[in-house]
Amino acid sequence: MKLRLHFVVDPMGWLCISVVFGIWLYNTFFIPKLVLLPHYNEGHIPWAIVVCYYIASALCLAALFRASTADPGRLPVDPNIPHSEREHWELCNKCNLMRPKRSHHCSRCGHCVRRMDHHCPWINNCVGEDNHWLFLQLCFYTQVLSLFTLVLDFCQYYYFQPLTGLDQEKFTTRHELALLRVSTLMGLVMFGGMSSMFYTQMAGILSDTTTIEKMALFSKEIYGSKKSWQWALAEVCGTRWKLLWLIPLRNRQPLQASHHFRTHV
Repeated sequence: MKLRLHFVVDPMGWLCISVVFGIWLYNTFFIPKLVLLPHYNEGHIPWAIVVCYYIASALCLAALFRASTADPGRLPVDPNIPHSEREHWELCNKCNLMRPKRSHHCSRCGHCVRRMDHHCPWINNCVGEDNHWLFLQLCFYTQVLSLFTLVLDFCQYYYFQPLTGLDQEKFTTRHELALLRVSTLMGLVMFGGMSSMFYTQMAGILSDTTTIEKMALFSKEIYGSKKSWQWALAEVCGTRWKLLWLIPLRNRQPLQASHHFRTHV
């Protein structure tokens, strides 16, 4: 199935996503070159660890690309509104277009997004109904890759046997700053930040509340029965197959039309 691309023209967003991509490059090429591959070549670690590291890195990059280029749920200029659902639509006071309730107008992107959670400059895109699951994947795989990097940095100095193919004193002098300090600092910052973001996003999904709704003090009343965590995540990811929740290279298909709308206090 063809994947549609969606780009936001925002120089500040391009700068932020370039920083994120630079961190990914650092972890994908620097750490394996100095730690992973040398210790694998000398038989200190099994091939499975090397494969798992590169799989985590590839999934992290795929999630970043898809989250930043996927349509978050942009509303068309002239939407086809079923007569039975017109009571669930409202007029946007910024673009003067009809939109479903719980949609929001993004001032950075200049259009309304269905069930918009927030605009994230680090992916240069809104997080909305159609790419929320990709943003979750990005948070999750960034945690995995950051934790993997931290473990490798720790093992390099406290667990792995010294490498016989190089001068250990020269290696420590040349790479200690970059390997131990920069890599560890980036790993701690990324793991801590993404863990906090992932927890916040999961709490919002399970409570059926977006970040914008929390900030706008929407009421907690939900029309309809309370959803289980499986169904809440299935709606966000667009499938009941839990394995597919972890795969970024696919299209999301809504399970069914949702009428769990909120009202102002």
